[in-house]
Amino acid sequence: MKAKQITSIAILTTIALIIFMVEVQIPVLLPIPGVKLGLANIVTIYAMFMLTPKDTFYILILRVFLGSVFSGRIMTFLYSLTGGLLCYGMLLIMRKFVSDKYIWVCGVFGGVVHNLGQILVAIIILQTPMLFYYFPILMVTGIITGIFTGICSQMLIKAMGITSKKL
Repeated sequence: MKAKQITSIAILTTIALIIFMVEVQIPVLLPIPGVKLGLANIVTIYAMFMLTPKDTFYILILRVFLGSVFSGRIMTFLYSLTGGLLCYGMLLIMRKFVSDKYIWVCGVFGGVVHNLGQILVAIIILQTPMLFYYFPILMVTGIITGIFTGICSQMLIKAMGITSKKL
């Protein structure tokens, strides 16, 4: 890896981790387990369109691992990792088809599949298939929070004044 690439990964991982740690401190707005804004996903979407998929993968894995360790929520590692990897996969597909004007849509799809991953992990760990009935609630919240994170990502990319890389 080049020094510039390592530095970009380190800086974006740090930013995502700081955002995650601040968000952990925000009181839950809705009394629904698993619902949060997912603000660190702004960095993931930004990285997917501005860096390579490989760099984005490193940022995601590092943020999820370090976020679990630093927040003291090791049990959430599997939930975050599975949701994050599904979101990564969705972003990887969407970056080929989405123009710079519609990057915000990636936040919506990413939020929904992230929540799908979390509910699947919960079903497996708790051995309770009935938890899938909870998914419609998570889908709605994933859409709402995804719109927000997607718009923020698109605005960030636009503010940087450069066109996304679609490799």
